[in-house]
Amino acid sequence: MGGYVYILASAPHGTLYVGVTNSLSRRVYEHREGVGSDFCRKYGVKRLVHYEVFEHIPNAIHREKRLKKWPRRWKINLIEAGNPQWNDLYETLNC
Repeated sequence: MGGYVYILASAPHGTLYVGVTNSLSRRVYEHREGVGSDFCRKYGVKRLVHYEVFEHIPNAIHREKRLKKWPRRWKINLIEAGNPQWNDLYETLNC
């Protein structure tokens, strides 16, 4: 079973949230509806700005743990390398 690591943001350069899931569209939908996590609901973190696809969920979990330890600047650089406008990628999901 595969998995996804994702980063949500409240706005460009806003509050960031790193998560892992086996169903990206479902999980981001939950965050957008305010049932994904207390942190996301409290800080308005709903914009999908980065995600990575993994063939095996343990690899996704490992990547999530590593990303959570990264300095904020590194996360911003990762987002801007693939999504310089900080567009919400939720509408473009095919998963």
